[in-house]
Amino acid sequence: MGTKSLCLFIASALIAYYIYTPLPENFQDRWKLMLITAEFRTVGHLAGFVEWLGLMHYMEALMLITVVEYVPPTSDENVTVTDTEFSNVPVRLYLPRKQSSGLKRGMVYFHGGGWCVGGTGMKAYDLLSRKTADQLNAVVVSVDYRLAPKYHFPVQFEDAYSVTKFFLQSSVLSQYGVDPNRICVAGDSAGGNLAAAVAQQLLDDPEVKTKLKVQALLYPALQTLDLNLPSYQDNENKPILSKSLMIRFWSEYFTTDSSLREAMASNRHVPAESSHLFQFVNWSNLLPDELKKDHVYTSPVYGSSSLGKKYPGFLDPRAAPLLAEDAKLRGLPLTYVLTCEHDVLRDDGVMYVSRLREAGVQVVHSHAEDAFHGALLFVSSLGDLAVGHRLSNQYMKWLNDNL
Repeated sequence: MGTKSLCLFIASALIAYYIYTPLPENFQDRWKLMLITAEFRTVGHLAGFVEWLGLMHYMEALMLITVVEYVPPTSDENVTVTDTEFSNVPVRLYLPRKQSSGLKRGMVYFHGGGWCVGGTGMKAYDLLSRKTADQLNAVVVSVDYRLAPKYHFPVQFEDAYSVTKFFLQSSVLSQYGVDPNRICVAGDSAGGNLAAAVAQQLLDDPEVKTKLKVQALLYPALQTLDLNLPSYQDNENKPILSKSLMIRFWSEYFTTDSSLREAMASNRHVPAESSHLFQFVNWSNLLPDELKKDHVYTSPVYGSSSLGKKYPGFLDPRAAPLLAEDAKLRGLPLTYVLTCEHDVLRDDGVMYVSRLREAGVQVVHSHAEDAFHGALLFVSSLGDLAVGHRLSNQYMKWLNDNL
């Protein structure tokens, strides 16, 4: 073997080693998913490197994904798309062009990205909103809320809430021909967190007369107390969201102070005086046996009270909707929750389903055994996966049948 051939062989072996990721047997499109995972891992490594050099904050480097994936607001024969503002918050507005005798449905959608990255202009979110507007004959308001690390909680929530409240005004609904009885909030991941928090907050707002018909939560992040749930342990390094990255997202939502992230990583961040909140995230009571597997519930280890005083947001139901009292949950609308087996956030969604059902809320729980975090968005270009199309179609069918 010549020197060039040997070098090529070694380079190919190293690339294959870097790309190869052990995946569960029930995953489809395995090599394509490995390539996608390698791309995300590479961006993460680069973000960590530039942060280490002091050139850029980690999350600002991750935003390069958002920049690369950006598409301008472009109308087509089915949907009119414009960038505008609702209540001084940027939104991307999707108006269906179908001629119909009745009023349209309405949706306020919150994108994912750990409250730190992402945007309405990303190709995946543009496609999803465009599809929703066209197939459901719905006016879709996709919200470009402000992001960490520049902005911390409760700014993201306040942006999400102010847009929703603005849209629910009778004059605005009338302007866009939206049926006030057929409106929902929806979101994925961190966006699912915002959708759940907004739906809860609306129940206590006397100024809002229009009620949501449904809420749709796609693999939502819902609690900050226990970051060592069975799903966090089982899926610590699964695509696309690792345990360490999710903890980084959670901590950055509240502060750039690394002490909170370090405490969250060791699951020692909740002060003893907040111990009563653990009843709302006690997975030994809220998870079915098949998800508990061989895990044994242990009592929480409490952290310094100073973190709770400095950053009370992580104990706030507006940031962690699973911490809401039972009485708050009872008034919530029909709910759709998508969870994925191989996702660190799986148990957040499953526990919320359990608590909502105990509170008498009608819930449809769609659990994908062969899916990972973010799977529903992988429906185009190099990220075109069969599981993405299946989950997207199921979600659209449910909305069509229930909204």
